Amino acid sequence: MPLRHFFLWIISLLVYAFLYIPLIIVVVFSFNDSKLNAEWAGFTFHWYKVLFNNHEMLLAARNSLIIAVSASILATILGTMAGLAIHRYQLKFLPFLAFTPVAMPEILLGVSLLLFFLQVLNLTLGMLSIIIAHTTFCIGFVTIIVRARLQGMDESIFEAARDLGATPWQTFRHITLPLIRSAIIAGALMSFTLSIDDFVITFFTKGVGEPILPIQIYTMIKVAVTPEVNAISTLLMLLTLTLIIIATRFDTSMLKGDSKQPR
Repeated sequence: MPLRHFFLWIISLLVYAFLYIPLIIVVVFSFNDSKLNAEWAGFTFHWYKVLFNNHEMLLAARNSLIIAVSASILATILGTMAGLAIHRYQLKFLPFLAFTPVAMPEILLGVSLLLFFLQVLNLTLGMLSIIIAHTTFCIGFVTIIVRARLQGMDESIFEAARDLGATPWQTFRHITLPLIRSAIIAGALMSFTLSIDDFVITFFTKGVGEPILPIQIYTMIKVAVTPEVNAISTLLMLLTLTLIIIATRFDTSMLKGDSKQPR
């Protein structure tokens, strides 16, 4: 093996170790039979039992699921529409509007939405404000995925549909939607993943009221990082990784669909 490749392997392994060893430690210590994470005291499922008997944590998880599902549905609908509009009409200002929340720092977006809700809309902060905020920054991700799928499609398919007398709605329903379905699902899963574990924007738009999972975890670790925090972090990590794998599979099928598309 050339010396250059050897050093690249070493650097890659160090980077992956830096990323994943802390996650492995979190998972391992969620099974620690001790109230503190200072040392390993034995294997137990006790902290998962404590977690599932914690009413406030379960309520926070329920609220986060409601927010994530609502935001992902709205973002998927609006993001798909934006992706179609950008691809079809080539409007210069629309990509700027759709992609700016993706590139904008979360703390800046959170503060902007907070001021907008309080000073412009005079809206009481709560579940509704969080759903609107999460939908805002998730739209751009759906738009990017759908637009990428549309750019890889053969335009002659749509021209043939119009030549055969299909209306715009029939073309969308029978041709466009089946071809971009995998991209829409991938965008929805990505939106759900981003929404359910978002902290910064949720922190600024939450207000006072129902507990939200990322904020609840932050409140708990201010006192001490107990194995219960490790347990909820492990479950959240498992959910996130599962959704990422599913979204990746849909993205892979989308690429395979491009190769099978007639030219």
